[in-house]
Amino acid sequence: MNTGVKITAYAAALAATFGAAYGVGTGVGPVEEPKKAEHGEHAAAPAPSKSTAADGHAGHEAGASTEAPAAANLPGGLQVSDGGYTLALETPTPATGKSVLKFSIKDAAGRKVTAFTTEHGKELHFIVASRDLNTFRHLHPVKAADGTWTTPVDLPAAGGYKAFADFKPAAKGAKGITLGADLSVPGAYAPKPMPAVAPTANVDGYQVRLGGTLDPGKAGELKLTVTKAGKPVTDLEPYLGAYGHLVALRDGDLAYLHVHPNEGGPGPDVSFTATAPSAGTYRLFLDFQHEGKVRTAAFTVTAGAGKATAPAPEATVPAAGEATDDAAEHTHG
Repeated sequence: MNTGVKITAYAAALAATFGAAYGVGTGVGPVEEPKKAEHGEHAAAPAPSKSTAADGHAGHEAGASTEAPAAANLPGGLQVSDGGYTLALETPTPATGKSVLKFSIKDAAGRKVTAFTTEHGKELHFIVASRDLNTFRHLHPVKAADGTWTTPVDLPAAGGYKAFADFKPAAKGAKGITLGADLSVPGAYAPKPMPAVAPTANVDGYQVRLGGTLDPGKAGELKLTVTKAGKPVTDLEPYLGAYGHLVALRDGDLAYLHVHPNEGGPGPDVSFTATAPSAGTYRLFLDFQHEGKVRTAAFTVTAGAGKATAPAPEATVPAAGEATDDAAEHTHG
């Protein structure tokens, strides 16, 4: 298979779907999840190919997906409602520090959706990021029978945050949707500046280098190389069905793109295809798993600079679970 052709085709498809907000595409390929539980949870069941008669909500969801068509050419995460579905936050003002978030996905009739298609090992991917893009949380909420999702979260400071729900309803013909809703943490707010552009990120003893270019309207390869103590890490472990998991957020409006690599071995390189919708600043968050632990490398990338892109590190990003303002967090249900 011609990998370059595959990358280009996939990038074009995503660009058509996300329009002006298209950010990052494909690279190193999907792998099977290990049989053992990931971070204490059981591997998700395979995704259903279509809704079934046994699903009492399937009819409601099918109606919702046709009653309110998705807005054309809008990037993911900019709308709280899209395609007949709404991200309904039950806890829009969580406290500073450790708290619990509750939310649901509602259909056009206001009913909580309970049936989703499993993608990349999860029925729903949930991200929380601060408006200044210094704090990033990749959470794994638990769904109750009535469609209410619950997850613990640790938000280090007061201020504005945005929650993203990335999912695909199980309704026949439904497409993947990313919805976004604002969170407000009460208290004195002191925004931090965007981390500067730099070539590497240091994460819990690992160094991740990101090379390549990011140009508006033009696909290019971004290659992330993981090393530890100066040696290449060649035994990365599957995380959410791949050896790397990338979220891209655009500075200013926090337009969202959630992608996974395509093909390749377990390191040290994980590559993606990136197309910036416009000149400007973007934040990339790479999740990778090694020795049973998920870590996140954060980068600032400038598009439209007219030269090779050099991403920025999160200075030193602690491992998940360490309580610092800039730490990435992974919470699993």
